[in-house]
Amino acid sequence: MNFKRLTKKAAAVTFSTAILVGAGGPQIFAQQMTSGDYKKDYGFAHITRADMLKIPGQQNSPQFKVPQFNASAIKNIDSAKGYDKSGNLIDLDVWDSWPLQNADGTAANYHGYHIVFALAGDPKNSNDTSIYIFYQKVGDTSIDSWKNAGRVFKDSDKFVPNDPYLKYQTQEWSGSATLTKDGQVRLFYTDYSGNNEDGGTGAGNQIISTAQVNLSQPDAATLKVDGVSDHKSVFDGGDGTVYQNIQQFIDEGKWISGDNHTLRDPHYVEDKGHKYLVFEANTGTTDGYQGDQSFNNKAYYGGSDVFFQNEKNKLLQSPKKQIASLANGALGIVELNDDYTVKSVMKPLIASNTVTDEIERANIFKMNNKWYLFTDSRGSKMTIDGINDKDVYMLGFVADSLNGPFKPLNENGLVLNMNLDPADLTFTYSHFAIPQSEGNNVVITSYMTNRGFYPDHHSTFAPSFLLNIQGTKTSVVPNSILEQGQLTVGDKNK
Repeated sequence: MNFKRLTKKAAAVTFSTAILVGAGGPQIFAQQMTSGDYKKDYGFAHITRADMLKIPGQQNSPQFKVPQFNASAIKNIDSAKGYDKSGNLIDLDVWDSWPLQNADGTAANYHGYHIVFALAGDPKNSNDTSIYIFYQKVGDTSIDSWKNAGRVFKDSDKFVPNDPYLKYQTQEWSGSATLTKDGQVRLFYTDYSGNNEDGGTGAGNQIISTAQVNLSQPDAATLKVDGVSDHKSVFDGGDGTVYQNIQQFIDEGKWISGDNHTLRDPHYVEDKGHKYLVFEANTGTTDGYQGDQSFNNKAYYGGSDVFFQNEKNKLLQSPKKQIASLANGALGIVELNDDYTVKSVMKPLIASNTVTDEIERANIFKMNNKWYLFTDSRGSKMTIDGINDKDVYMLGFVADSLNGPFKPLNENGLVLNMNLDPADLTFTYSHFAIPQSEGNNVVITSYMTNRGFYPDHHSTFAPSFLLNIQGTKTSVVPNSILEQGQLTVGDKNK
């Protein structure tokens, strides 16, 4: 069934304004202009068009602006070396990264080290994407102090007997990692199958996957990857009712349709002894699927009835109508069993119907008795007037419980904006908030420099900086630029 074409074609029934004259004088009854309009939030929060339309007028405030960085001071990660497909030792690009975290989201101390997992690859080969481990002694902050333990997975690690997806893997995409109660390193990541290697569909399948990463210390200054165990697929999107699955994307016509299927960036979190993964996805058929019927749902617009009608009519005439029709990004959640298999599939925490198909890098933690949910998104994937292709955002939301309902931080969800030219050396993306053990500040990490743009500058850890969180408000802390890749701060910065 093609849900995109399931448009509620209710007739544009126009009602005459009734003027009734009686003892009480004239009475005017204004009727709704379109009988197909409805309001349904499906039991979770939405990134509304009304909130997003406020962002262009606010994003250049120092409260939201990613700090300007000194390009001349930016360094490559010296230890970021690997091999190209011919076996030559090369310098790698390093982009999306995430720390090994405790269950509460703080950076874990693994035998005296901070560990960061990062996507890295050959600057000359855009299909070369693997997960590497970088590590740094706790207390060290210099970019030069990061060491490289190498790739997490060997090429042969994907050949897991009886796993339906891993054998088709062509790339490893981002996720999260937790230090378990028994001291093990548990990685969650996105198994990506490109081209025609995902079982013959050619649809670029994305599967949430996991593995235990086994590390050793051959000497006091070295960490070594000793292989992985319990490597398995975790979630494939299910039957398509709660989250869009790959078959629905194929039936839609894949990329030629303008659709953008996502099922990636799993973020591990615990609450009251239960294990969960929050991830990027798209809504399914029972909770607000994509399609022209989305234009009639007031819940996606926010604002007044007048705003709803005006914005809907404007969107229906917009050149972005098609991508708005297909836009149904979501931050999904599943509960896990103790063996990291799926226990239950839960409805999304938030969705972005008609706004964008892509809200990335799900990140959630509890701080000062509130739950904070963050996501990154690109203006080039959005359908909002005033937001342009150079804009990238971190959006944020807050709730009293893990299951929500989530409300936008800063009233409209804007937390960070960066709008440099992608070719700028100090361009940053994949902003990631790391809570600290004390205080109201979180450390924001990201990567800097798009891959393959410069022969001598590679994608690298960007300088970190601080974001202050006070209840429902956030602000970039002035003059808080830290070292490249720094994960924690001392008492003076709390």
